Amino acid sequence: MTRKERKEAKKREKKRLKAKRARNKEFARVTYVFVGLFLVLLGYIGYFQVKESQDIIRSPYNARQNSNAKRVTRGMIVDKNGNVLAKTDTAADGSETREYPYGNAFAHVVGYNVQGKSGIESLGNYDLLTSDENFLIKLKNEFQDKKNMGNTVVTTLDADLQEAAYQALGDKKGAVVAMEPKTGKILAMVSKPDFDPNAVEENWNSLSSDTNSVLLNRATQGQYAPGSTFKVVTLLEFMRENPDYSSYSYNCTGSIENSGIKIHCYNGHVHGQVNLQDSLAYSCNTSFSNIGLSLDPSKFKKTAEEVLFDSKLPSDLPYSKSSFTLDGSAGNGTKMMTAMGQGETQVSPYHMALITSAIANGGKLMKPYLVDKVTNASGAVMKETDQEEYKQLMTEEEASQIKEYMKSVVDYGTASVLSGQSYTAAGKTGTAEYSSDKEKDHSWFIGMSNVEDPELVVSVIIESSDGTAKAVNVAKEIFDSYYR
Repeated sequence: MTRKERKEAKKREKKRLKAKRARNKEFARVTYVFVGLFLVLLGYIGYFQVKESQDIIRSPYNARQNSNAKRVTRGMIVDKNGNVLAKTDTAADGSETREYPYGNAFAHVVGYNVQGKSGIESLGNYDLLTSDENFLIKLKNEFQDKKNMGNTVVTTLDADLQEAAYQALGDKKGAVVAMEPKTGKILAMVSKPDFDPNAVEENWNSLSSDTNSVLLNRATQGQYAPGSTFKVVTLLEFMRENPDYSSYSYNCTGSIENSGIKIHCYNGHVHGQVNLQDSLAYSCNTSFSNIGLSLDPSKFKKTAEEVLFDSKLPSDLPYSKSSFTLDGSAGNGTKMMTAMGQGETQVSPYHMALITSAIANGGKLMKPYLVDKVTNASGAVMKETDQEEYKQLMTEEEASQIKEYMKSVVDYGTASVLSGQSYTAAGKTGTAEYSSDKEKDHSWFIGMSNVEDPELVVSVIIESSDGTAKAVNVAKEIFDSYYR
C-alpha cells in the first residue's frame, strides 16, 4: 500500500470512528431520556403507592367495589363504644338492606350508601367491603355459597354525645362539632336540617332538590360570617403586633364612627373603660373596631393564613375552604368590620373548632379524624389510626393567654351561663349579621371544658337565630351531657 493510500485509509478510519462516536452520543442521549423517563415512572409509582392509591381504591366510584359487594356483605359502622350506627340486614331471599339505627341523628357524618355515598359510608367504603375474616370461615362460606362479612369501621364518634348535640340543636338550622383537642378525635358532628338515611332512595328527588340544602353538611361545608368568635384571631394578631398588649385600654361609649361607618356594641351597650381581657369578655365591638384600625392588614392576613384561612383544612370529609380577604387596599370601614368578625370573612363551624382546639392544646392542632380503627367481623383489629400533630397554629404562650381571656368570657362575660358548673369552661360567643336588617343574625359559640387541661372543644352555630336562640345554651347541654 502506497503512502498516499495509507493516508486515505487513515482518513477513512477517522471518519468512521467520528461517525461511530456521533452515533454513540445519539444512542447515549436516547438512553438517558429513557432512563430518565423510567426513573420518573418509578417515582410516580412510589408516590402513587404512598399517597394516592388508597384514595383511588377507596373511592365509591371505583368499579372494583361493585365486584367486592357481590362477595362481601357490607360491614358495620359503630361508635367508640360499639353502638351500631350502620349495619346490613340480609333477608331470607338474600336481599340486603342498609339500616341506620339512630336515624337522622347521624345523617350527615355517617352518611348514606345509595345514590352514591357520603360521610363515613364513603370514607370507609373500601374497608366495609373488605373481609379479613379467618381463612377457615371464608372457606366455609365459599362451600355454603354465602357472602363473607365485611370489616367493621370503629369511629371516634360518641353516640350519647351525638344525640345530646342533636337534641340540643332542636328544630333549628345549624351545626355542631365536638372534638378532643389533645387527640384530634371527633366525638360529635351534627348538621340541620337533616334527613332519614334509611329512606334516601325513595326520597332522593325531594332531598336533592330541597331548597334548604338538606344534604349539605353544614358542619364542614357551611360558610358563615364568624361574628365575634373571630375576635380570638383579631386578639392573636393584636398580641403579635403589640408586645405590651396587657396595657391596652379603651373607653367604650357604645359606638364608634370612622370614614362614615358607625359601629355599635350589641344592643348599644356602653362598656366604659375596658382592657383587652374585658374587651373579649364583653365582646365589645367598638373596642375591637378600634383595634382593627391599628392593625397592619398584611400581617393580619398572614396570621389568618397561619390559622388556616385561605388554606387546606385537615378533614376526612368534604369541606369548604374559609376565606379572609382583608389586604392593604382595605378602607377603615372594612378594617373595623373584619376585626369584629363581619365583612367578607367566611368560615365553617368545623374550622372554628380546629382553631379552638389549637388554643386548648397549647397552640398545637392535632390532625382530626373520624375512624379510630378497623376490625374484622370477629373483632380482631386490622389497623388503627395514629394520632399525629397537624400544625402549630400559634405559640404555647399565645394560646395560654387567649385561653385565659376566653375564660373571662365565662367568668363574667357573655357566656356566664357556663359558670358555676361541675366543670370549668372557656369560650367565645358570637352574633353574625347576615342581612341589612340588624335584627337578623346567626348565633355562634366556640369553647372548651376543663380549662386547665382541656378535654372537650365545642363549636356551634344556629342559623337565623335572630336573637331568639343562643348557641352557648346548645354548647352547655353538650358539656352537661359529657360530664353527666
